[in-house]
Amino acid sequence: MTTAQNLPRHGGLLLAVALLGGCATTISTAPGPNAADPACATVILSLPDEVLGQERAQVTAQGTAAWGEPQRAVVVTCGVEQPAPTQEDCQSITTDTFGVASTVDWIATTDNSGWIFTTYGRNPAVMVQVPQALKELQPTGALVDVAGAVTSIEQTEFCR
Repeated sequence: MTTAQNLPRHGGLLLAVALLGGCATTISTAPGPNAADPACATVILSLPDEVLGQERAQVTAQGTAAWGEPQRAVVVTCGVEQPAPTQEDCQSITTDTFGVASTVDWIATTDNSGWIFTTYGRNPAVMVQVPQALKELQPTGALVDVAGAVTSIEQTEFCR
């Protein structure tokens, strides 16, 4: 029988991390078709620990991140298909990240499950899904929270 006392110093640390990791929420996510793009790794690694006041959760797919609990999670998916020019609701949201103003253009759609925001003019594109269950938290607040990470992808086209 192996105990933490019998494990080498680093083995005990790994055991503690494994035990703590088992308590974290895991959100089932699906990768975008271009999730393996290196720019997605940069975005995902740069995302904050909290979005809309919810803590980051573990996810099941590359190029994704989530915050909150299942059925109420904000989900970011990098590497989704770029939206074509559209007459749909294109919103330019400017944020201040470390004293630098930056703007991200988003195509916004809604359905019964909530809001879907997809970057416009960035390749790979990033999608943010905010469930209807979080409507009281101002869904576009999620876009402000993730803007710093999304701006690592160069914008080549803009909302008109």
